[in-house]
Amino acid sequence: MTFESPLLRTQRADLIDRLQAPHTYDIAIIGGGATGLGVALDAAVRGFSVVLVESHDFAKGTSSRATKLVHGGVRYLAQGNISLVREALQERTRLLANAPHLAQPLPFVMPSYKFWEAPFYGVGLKMYDALAGKAGLGATEFLNREETLRLQPTARQAGLKGGVKYWDGQFDDARLALALARSAARAGALLVNYCSATGLVHEGGKLVGLHVADQESGQTLTLNAKCIVNAAGVWVDQLRLLDGQAIGREVKPMVAPSQGVHIVVDRSFLPTDHALLVPKTADGRVLFAVPWLGKTILGTTDTPRNDLAREPLAFREEVDFILGESARYLSKAPQPADIKSIWVGLRPLVKPPEEDGDSTQALSREHTVLVSKSGLVTVTGGKWTTYRAMAEDVLDNCFAADLLAKRPGGVTENLRLVGARKASHTISSPPGVHLYGSEAVDVLALPGADRVLGGGLTEAMVRFAARHEYARTVEDVLARRSRLLFLDAALAKALAGEVAELLEQETGANPRLAEFLALADQYLVLPA
Repeated sequence: MTFESPLLRTQRADLIDRLQAPHTYDIAIIGGGATGLGVALDAAVRGFSVVLVESHDFAKGTSSRATKLVHGGVRYLAQGNISLVREALQERTRLLANAPHLAQPLPFVMPSYKFWEAPFYGVGLKMYDALAGKAGLGATEFLNREETLRLQPTARQAGLKGGVKYWDGQFDDARLALALARSAARAGALLVNYCSATGLVHEGGKLVGLHVADQESGQTLTLNAKCIVNAAGVWVDQLRLLDGQAIGREVKPMVAPSQGVHIVVDRSFLPTDHALLVPKTADGRVLFAVPWLGKTILGTTDTPRNDLAREPLAFREEVDFILGESARYLSKAPQPADIKSIWVGLRPLVKPPEEDGDSTQALSREHTVLVSKSGLVTVTGGKWTTYRAMAEDVLDNCFAADLLAKRPGGVTENLRLVGARKASHTISSPPGVHLYGSEAVDVLALPGADRVLGGGLTEAMVRFAARHEYARTVEDVLARRSRLLFLDAALAKALAGEVAELLEQETGANPRLAEFLALADQYLVLPA
């Protein structure tokens, strides 16, 4: 199954009018990241009436700040978590097939500088291949020194013995989230960004609805629903606490946030379509160098945090760690002046009851679904690659708790998302209209299709974002409809004024230019 045109318009007034209309939804979802959007799509395709509210923009949080990898999880294999890896490998293949314009196979090279590294890691990667079975993307290969340098020409040559090549995938996370949202909307779901869940409605100890507030107008509404899903990512505990207080039950936090920092530098530091993986750095963490949208991503870190900032800041030691480890494996070592953008995401790691939260490297990367006594269904943890399986698990829990009448699953296994079309470019190529897949023709038909603002962004793309992709602010366009804030924050800042003018023409709303300019500075400045 594939979603075809006609295009749906995402005019704000129409969305709010629909939200105001009296209705009891089968399922109301709080949170517009990968998990919530996946649940909305699955439920809508099964024929349930669905509403989803997101307090900011879709994928504003963790879901736009991934390492851009669609993967089974090599490090989870090393931890012995076979079931998690097997599920992720199956979901990896489905994701690549359902959104080929946004998610594609990616070869990795793991250079070895000690005689034992290639055979040791190679055996593990052969097991990775075996677990993938027919879902494999390519066979693991052992490389000699010359072959390693041919695939990774900027790998440090001193002491290089050889390497191992294996396959995983990469994607544009924010645009994939948008494809999920728009696919769910075409299946009948109502999705509204910049609409906060401000409270829960209980009757007789059971959850029957939620209060929401339109962030643009300040208007408050009450939505009625048979089933309410808390998919707020690292913020799920806030809603769980509200629910517990309403029914007089103690609620213990289930999330231990972990911070992942990424640094973007020019492609010249990794002039290849092969990613580089260091499986064990000086302190035991994994380091990636990933070609993405014409640049190179370096990361990531895994640092515990206790606060839940919407725009968390990198710690200086994290930046120093990434640059220092990169210098150990790249012949051309990135310097602080080479950084184009620094961005940070919070991962919602699931905390066991006895865990004090001081370390996150050993916490579960699997997702967890809980149903409270009142019927609040909370889902958190997991990773982007398994969003579809997580959505199915959420609905299974809704059925088991008699919140919804059971309907057959598996409906999204082969569901091609909005725009799905065989890719004409790799995800590592510079951004352009090819990222719109089958909708590229619709973008090219809009005014300003031949007017390039910069960084692959055209006037027509901004108009398309406002008319069909829920974009309301400069940040929406430059951070998530295009990815310029993540690729080159200085360029994004330079284009912000033109983008603001176009958005104001299209929406008549305040595009929040000043807020974006301040945010762009944050992505540019090294932490003290």
